[in-house]
Amino acid sequence: MNDTNEMTPMLDCQAVMRQLWDFLDGELAPDHVASIEAHLKMCSRCYPQFEFERTFLDQVGKLRREHSDLAGLRTRLVDSLKAHGFAA
Repeated sequence: MNDTNEMTPMLDCQAVMRQLWDFLDGELAPDHVASIEAHLKMCSRCYPQFEFERTFLDQVGKLRREHSDLAGLRTRLVDSLKAHGFAA
C-alpha cells in the first residue's frame, strides 16, 4: 500500500550533491527524486548549487539548438550564465 502521507527519507548534503546530475537528467527513481526535492526545498546550502547546475544545463541545451558554431559555445555559455546572475 502506498501512503501519500508517508515520510520521505531526508538525505544529507553530500548524498544530494552526488546524485544531482542524475536528478537533473531525470535518471532517478521517483522515491529518490522526492527525497532530493524535499532536501532542496529546505537546504540553503544545496539549493544554489542545484540552481546553477540546472541553469547551466538549460543554457547549454538552448545554445546548442540555437547555434551551430560549437567553438564559440563556451563564450556564449559564460555570457549567458552571467546574464542569469552567476559570476564567472
